[in-house]
Amino acid sequence: MSVKYIETFHESENIKDIYLVKQRTSAVTKTGKPYDNVILQDKTGSIEGKIWDPNSGGIDDFDALDYVEITGSVKEFNSALQISVTRARKASPGEYDEADYLPVSSRNIEEMYQELLKYVNGIQNEHLNKLCRAFFVDDEGFIEKFKKSSAAKSIHHGFIGGLLEHTLSVVRLCEYYTGAYPLLKKDLLITVAMLHDIGKTKELSSFPENDYTDDGQLLGHIVMGCEMVSKKIDEIPGFPDRLASEIKHCILAHHGEYEFGSPKKPALMEALALNFADNTDAKLETISEQFRATTNNGWLGFNRLLDSNIRKTTEL
Repeated sequence: MSVKYIETFHESENIKDIYLVKQRTSAVTKTGKPYDNVILQDKTGSIEGKIWDPNSGGIDDFDALDYVEITGSVKEFNSALQISVTRARKASPGEYDEADYLPVSSRNIEEMYQELLKYVNGIQNEHLNKLCRAFFVDDEGFIEKFKKSSAAKSIHHGFIGGLLEHTLSVVRLCEYYTGAYPLLKKDLLITVAMLHDIGKTKELSSFPENDYTDDGQLLGHIVMGCEMVSKKIDEIPGFPDRLASEIKHCILAHHGEYEFGSPKKPALMEALALNFADNTDAKLETISEQFRATTNNGWLGFNRLLDSNIRKTTEL
């Protein structure tokens, strides 16, 4: 039986189907009545659910990352849909296909990776070429993780192949910048565009969990990415110290501002260009995902990353 996908939900619809529980937390109403918040997920997206009577006989024991048959009704709250859950039964293996529940890039992962390899092969500087090949051609374990990783837990590109899709978008933007601003060192900028988020292969766990690892919480992807690059550079004989520092600076500065978790602010033109490209793709993908998740053409509410209330543009 096919799944009733979350992206097709509409207000006042009754739902009875199996979903992956991404998160479950307990809370209390203002009047002291206990209830549960759940985040339900399938490959098309996620939706918040409320279990107003978690101790009733119709609610099974289940935890985050369980597959659960949910019975309830879809309601709209603060311009977003949510499910009021009346029954929840933990599903057994064989009742569901995991492929229906893990979000995956809409683009072909192998095709995107082959496009990325064209950029690797186009790097003329021998040291930078060797560095990129050390990750994207020679390191099979890294390649497997890189293809499957998301670019974020939830903000943007939070799906299998998301890190690859985001990286490729940043590389394309940086390629455009080098044509528009000839002072940029193309080989350096393309290299750091490919490497800027590699630490996310260690910062976030694999799906379906897709949550921060211990090192992700303690160190973060910027520091871990810089460490990964340093180790590969140490394995390349004769790698210039000055170039190594410039690469690491670009990675450390790619969030642009200290308040956004950047250990350094951009001091090189290439670091500034990388910051702009990364920020551009993150924000435009964020708003794109918001628009794809709703049929509402009105105001969608405040978005934390964009720091603004947002809505779709009027159709012309």
